[in-house]
Amino acid sequence: MSETVAVRHFLSLLDLEPTELRALIRRASELKRMHRAGTPHAPLRGKVLAMIFAKSSTRTRVSFEAGMAQLGGAAMFLSSGDTQLGRGEPIEDTARVLSRMVDCVMIRTFDHTDIETFAAHSRVPVINGLTDRCHPCQLLADMQTYFEHRGDIAGKTVAWVGDGNNMCHSYINAARQFDFTLRIACPEGYDPDAAIVATAADRCTILRDPRQAVDGVDLVVTDTWISMGQEEEKARREKAFAGYRVDHAMMRLAAPDALFQHCLPAYRGKEVDGELLDAPDSVVWDEAENRMHAQKALLEFLIG
Repeated sequence: MSETVAVRHFLSLLDLEPTELRALIRRASELKRMHRAGTPHAPLRGKVLAMIFAKSSTRTRVSFEAGMAQLGGAAMFLSSGDTQLGRGEPIEDTARVLSRMVDCVMIRTFDHTDIETFAAHSRVPVINGLTDRCHPCQLLADMQTYFEHRGDIAGKTVAWVGDGNNMCHSYINAARQFDFTLRIACPEGYDPDAAIVATAADRCTILRDPRQAVDGVDLVVTDTWISMGQEEEKARREKAFAGYRVDHAMMRLAAPDALFQHCLPAYRGKEVDGELLDAPDSVVWDEAENRMHAQKALLEFLIG
């Protein structure tokens, strides 16, 4: 097989058409119902997913590994120390070799260009399990959660409160692909990438007041202020984000039926109030579970 054969990858939400993304969301909910009913479904029997982790993980590893097992396949965990990548082998060479042995590769790493390079030299689909630029798998779960609780998000308004990080970038892409308006509340100096914002300029607004951003919105989303690799900035970031904590008082400014989401891990008392996270009607735990169901739909789509 030639290395030039067209392969579908999932490096960002923009790699799929809006209709394909919506179909994935519907399929994810269907797979969730089947799983809870105990309905056997093993379309990926004999298939193997390689999972390369340069960044540590709980939800990404467990959701992909469990999901692949439920689909009848197998998943192998590879940390940086488990492969020759950790000893300086070129990404291109690892991609050429690994993609001759497995059916799909999921990569969770820092530099987005690394995953692009890997995909360019892979014979099999490559999935972005998180990079510093974006986290598209989380957005599949977030959208599935909103659709399940409130219906289609098209035409709705979403508020992102916090750092203009990889999750913020993915929400910008989601605004384009799922047809909603996005208000981004972040302090000066912590804006999302200007080039990414420019691609959705008709849908995104950057504000400095989080309360103005959440006024009347249908969904409020936040994330940790201190991502992996930013620990030395802890004190400076906590000072900059003072006033950006999402709590019940802030949520009361949103629409009466607004949802709150957080991709986790959450730091109670920092970006989110613990009472909000643990409220009886919190959908954050559905959101976390939906990582597995959404990724099962994605694996089925790319491999099956």
